[in-house]
Amino acid sequence: MDNPVKTLDKDTSDKVSFMTFIIPEFAKSYKMNVQDAYRYLKKYGGMDYLNKCWWALHTDNPFWAVRDMFEVCKNNGGMR
Repeated sequence: MDNPVKTLDKDTSDKVSFMTFIIPEFAKSYKMNVQDAYRYLKKYGGMDYLNKCWWALHTDNPFWAVRDMFEVCKNNGGMR
């Protein structure tokens, strides 16, 4: 039986592309490895914020998107 190839819709593909770009940018900005950055964002609400607001964040300068993610995490108890 053939398995049909599943593809992502454009919105999902754009979201995944942005997330795979901005998480390493966050890591680089705060001198973390990418796995630690992901865990930090997950623990302190940054991933929820990114998931919810990615569309607005992707239109901004990456500096400001990373800063916004930092502020969300800081407001949720993050100490970076």
